[in-house]
Amino acid sequence: MCVESIPPPSSRLTRRGVLAGAAALAGTTAALAASAPRADAAASGTTAREGRRTGGDLVIEGGTLLDPATGEVTEDAVVVVVDGVVRSAGRRGRGEVPDGAEVIDAHGQWILPGLVEGHIHLNTAAEARDAVLLGATSARSGSTNFFQDIAVRELARQAPEQAPRLRAAGVFVTPDLGDTILADPELTPLARLRDGVRSPEALRRVVEVNLARGADVIKTRVNERAGLPEQDPLAQVYDREQLSAVVAAARRGGKGVLCHSYSEKGCHDAVMAGIRSLEHGAFVGERTLHEMRRRGTYFTPTLTAIAGLAGSPDPVLAERGRQYLPVLKRAVLAAHEMGVPLAAGTDSSGGKIKPIGREVELMHAAGLPALDAIRTATTGAAKLLGLERTAGRLARGFAGDVILLDGDPLSDVTVLKKPLRVVRSGIAL
Repeated sequence: MCVESIPPPSSRLTRRGVLAGAAALAGTTAALAASAPRADAAASGTTAREGRRTGGDLVIEGGTLLDPATGEVTEDAVVVVVDGVVRSAGRRGRGEVPDGAEVIDAHGQWILPGLVEGHIHLNTAAEARDAVLLGATSARSGSTNFFQDIAVRELARQAPEQAPRLRAAGVFVTPDLGDTILADPELTPLARLRDGVRSPEALRRVVEVNLARGADVIKTRVNERAGLPEQDPLAQVYDREQLSAVVAAARRGGKGVLCHSYSEKGCHDAVMAGIRSLEHGAFVGERTLHEMRRRGTYFTPTLTAIAGLAGSPDPVLAERGRQYLPVLKRAVLAAHEMGVPLAAGTDSSGGKIKPIGREVELMHAAGLPALDAIRTATTGAAKLLGLERTAGRLARGFAGDVILLDGDPLSDVTVLKKPLRVVRSGIAL
């Protein structure tokens, strides 16, 4: 049964009402009730020159500054943040220090830009706050059940210290929507479909509802889940034609698609359908990696999630994790050597936020040099999110997001897992 007879979602759907409802689920109602929204200048690509205060004034001095873009290391550095945006970063004496700004003494510490988390599920305000405290000051959602991520994104704009700058994915485009069918009245007609969300019309409908709600990206799948023992991660749920329908609908709204995948055929179909990034991708093959390199398709392997399966009390999941992790590590190294762009993502969900630094650690363990591993959670992931002029570096005009570390991450990437201090939009946490 198709849904062609159902009119498309109205562009007049009340965004404020949807955000308020999602905020209640995410525990962010109070923040969204603020009388005058403050735009996060760094998130929107604007700067404080527009006259809207977006963060704090802060000076970090005396530490060792690493620029992931160039690999340059500057000792006795000073970073100056004004209104949440970097005014200067470099050797002492190169930038003017504003009067009255808070000063952080970073002697003996390393100064890095806030990390970028490429795949995370944020359903509550507490999870969003935890992600920031673990160093993820920017992130991309891997979808939520009831548009909570859109509310989290708005929370970040209202109160940047409470949440990472977020690219929201809205609800998952998947054959069985489950309770997500209740996320919006415009989705409920799909409950009549015997085979679920599979026809071009149904696939387009879910994408359109996401776009109407303000999703920044679209999330879909080609394979079943690895984290559910009753599912087969190599079983394909959408073919290339169906994936192409999702990609086409997303592109009409100017959005890219991230695709949950495992099998080589599934990975290849997804890439050929035109997705923006391949998620998980344990069994991605050489031909698909070459195609990804040619197209500029990103690879977000979520090594942290796969490694976590190996420690599961469920024997099926534990064995799956033990089998998949070494295969995925080899795929990551092959992708890096071929020049496929990589982005770090933990796939954290279910209330437990894992440090994005753990993903960097696993990237390094897969064979990436330390600086290249760090880039997957800074400049690389920032480009995937469309934030390459906002996040991933500490340079003039970039967001005033900083992490302070107690050691040299080029010698020991594990220090990224436990930042000593996090600064979000010039606000020290």
